Amino acid sequence: MDLIDDHKLDKLAKELGELLVQRGFMLASAESCTGGWVGQAVTSVPGSSKWYERGFITYSNNSKSEMLGVNLCSLEKFGAVSEKIAAEMAAGAISSSRAQVSVAVTGIAGPGGATEGKPVGKICHSWAIKDGLARTSVCFLEGDRESIRIQAVAIALQGTIDLLLDAPLATV
Repeated sequence: MDLIDDHKLDKLAKELGELLVQRGFMLASAESCTGGWVGQAVTSVPGSSKWYERGFITYSNNSKSEMLGVNLCSLEKFGAVSEKIAAEMAAGAISSSRAQVSVAVTGIAGPGGATEGKPVGKICHSWAIKDGLARTSVCFLEGDRESIRIQAVAIALQGTIDLLLDAPLATV
């Protein structure tokens, strides 16, 4: 991935905001390893209150369950860093808000926390449109903790843009 900085995040957030406004949609974010950075990126755009509804920072498994309705059995079976949990987080962000679009991020930013099959840099994303298109992805990012996190935020924003561009205009 190209070098990511605040300028690139700002550009992505502005583009996302324009698409959301065009469609009359609001966005909700559900974040774990990025700790609210997606929310920070989008709220740095003036006027984002027109298209950003709320964000959930759900770092612990209990918070994922309590705030987003993530199934505790899913957490036990798949672990927090999985496409399944990212998808449940994205669905929960929509059902626990007034948003029509959501993005979720969970992963291992490091430097510790790796387990067998889940190395530092494993990041799971999910995007959803209420009663519409949804997708997940897994990527393996390199770098230090900050680098992994900023890359994850850029992927979250770009993925939301891509979802909106792929969705029919009258989805919701």
